[in-house]
Amino acid sequence: MRNKNNKHIGIEIDPELHYKLHYISKYYGRSANGEILYLIRQEIKAFEKIEGEIELPQAQEIN
Repeated sequence: MRNKNNKHIGIEIDPELHYKLHYISKYYGRSANGEILYLIRQEIKAFEKIEGEIELPQAQEIN
């Protein structure tokens, strides 16, 4: 079930990238959405390792 507090983004990608994303996500046993979230989390982790932790604003400012 979808969490109503989560944000939604839409992206437009070319057919080759779409196919390869689904290929990789299937290989790792993830959905395409799960693979994208995994990759985003990995990139944030790598960024924060180099640049320092990103501090979140107050909860009301995030929405």
